Amino acid sequence: MLVPTLDLLKIAYGRFIVGAYNVQNMEQVLAVFRGSLKAQAPVIIATVPFARDYAGARMLQAMVRAADEMYPQAVAAMHLDHGDEAHCLDAIRSGFYSSVMIDASHLPFDENIAITRRIVERAHAAGISVEAELGVVAGQEADHSANAQSALTDPDQAAEFVARTGCDSLAVAIGTSHGAYKFQGEQRLHLDRLAEIRARLPQGFPLVLHGASSVPSDEIARINAAGGNLNPDARGVDPTEFAHLWPLGVTKVNIHTDAHLVWYRVHREHFRDYPKNFDFRHPGAIFMEEFVRLITTRSEQFGCAGMLNEVRERLHHNAAT
Repeated sequence: MLVPTLDLLKIAYGRFIVGAYNVQNMEQVLAVFRGSLKAQAPVIIATVPFARDYAGARMLQAMVRAADEMYPQAVAAMHLDHGDEAHCLDAIRSGFYSSVMIDASHLPFDENIAITRRIVERAHAAGISVEAELGVVAGQEADHSANAQSALTDPDQAAEFVARTGCDSLAVAIGTSHGAYKFQGEQRLHLDRLAEIRARLPQGFPLVLHGASSVPSDEIARINAAGGNLNPDARGVDPTEFAHLWPLGVTKVNIHTDAHLVWYRVHREHFRDYPKNFDFRHPGAIFMEEFVRLITTRSEQFGCAGMLNEVRERLHHNAAT
């Protein structure tokens, strides 16, 4: 069942986090729906512009529609992640997404506000919610860079930004980064900064955390043992930190790198162990199982595992009223 993103975030607020999983092929789409059922948890299906370029926007939408028909008991929302103005407008016109993220965080504050406001006006007219970003979550998936401290979201600016743009949720920078190399030295999640941001925003306003994959050391070790060449010191967010996030207003956490690491590890190990195999379905089936396992684990850490029936009931109740 495809539902509005904002409805999920409102239900989650202060109680749990909804995982947002980036998809760009059939195996990932199927795994996210199966993961929702396995974990009995709501999920958000996210596509980024380069995934839309890779698979084609219409193809991604068709795969999600098909998976929704195959697994009607799953609860999922469809979200455009890290869009520029053109991508957001295209997604709004498609009539398929229930939320878009406009990422103008690398631009000056007033320009970020102006672009975000334009997208909010167009999206709200179509019944679509808008996620914006303030502060810079740098890294290999960003088209800008900044050191960890200077990129943190300013709490006072956050309050002004939300008031002036009318956005529905806000991605904040509190120390994470995109890619596998998130933390070095003394870098960490700044939960104190997160608390300050939440205190300055309207009650119940949903916050979002990007760049929050955990980059498990055992995944890195297995990948390298199968011929990979990743930095063994790469590390991400400690999964025990997730439980500190939803009491501070975080309702959505994006998981991208961890899913890529699973894909990388599964395929390297498979072709190492079965060098004569040339049927992509074999590693593909293993990947889907492993991705479902990742979603189940993250759902437990996000506090949303086992919440599917309650979420479904709340959605029906809200629709009826």
